[in-house]
Amino acid sequence: MAQRENPQRIIMGVDPGTSILGYGVILVDKKKVHYVDMGVIDLRKEKDHFLKLRRIFKEIGELMDKYAPDDLAIEAPFYGKNPQVMLKLGRAQGSAIAAALHRGIPVSEYAPRKVKMAITGRGDASKEQVRILMEKTLCIKMESSFMDASDALAIAMCHFYQLINPLVDVSASSNWKSFIESHPTRVKK
Repeated sequence: MAQRENPQRIIMGVDPGTSILGYGVILVDKKKVHYVDMGVIDLRKEKDHFLKLRRIFKEIGELMDKYAPDDLAIEAPFYGKNPQVMLKLGRAQGSAIAAALHRGIPVSEYAPRKVKMAITGRGDASKEQVRILMEKTLCIKMESSFMDASDALAIAMCHFYQLINPLVDVSASSNWKSFIESHPTRVKK
């Protein structure tokens, strides 16, 4: 007997950090998205960086065991001025990725601008704008102190949008100049 494809998909989004790590979980059911959970892992009291990484691996893994996500969507480290911060952020991201790979969960990575573009239509949107649109999209109310968690939900939503329409590049600008540059043969002179 052939197995039926599961019409539901659980996506976990992670906004990595070594001080505050945000997570968000959504359920996709017949192309409708439902809020499941979100929160933060507060690592500020942990002084040893390697113990922070162990805690990320452990606590993200426990969340994965609880929600059994089909996918992990994680934010890519952005290029900053301080290489030490980039290194620490990359390690935090790696700990969350390792927890997913340890459980056989596929991982997708999204640049911060791509996530903002997918959610707001603007790659330079503020965290507050992302939070407001996530509230409206998922019909929930979030406290402004949960910005890392709302970012994680946005990362999960970006992954969902990529799954339902992989041909759309959510990082592409929607202005005419970009269109003309991308499609020079479609412009009549």
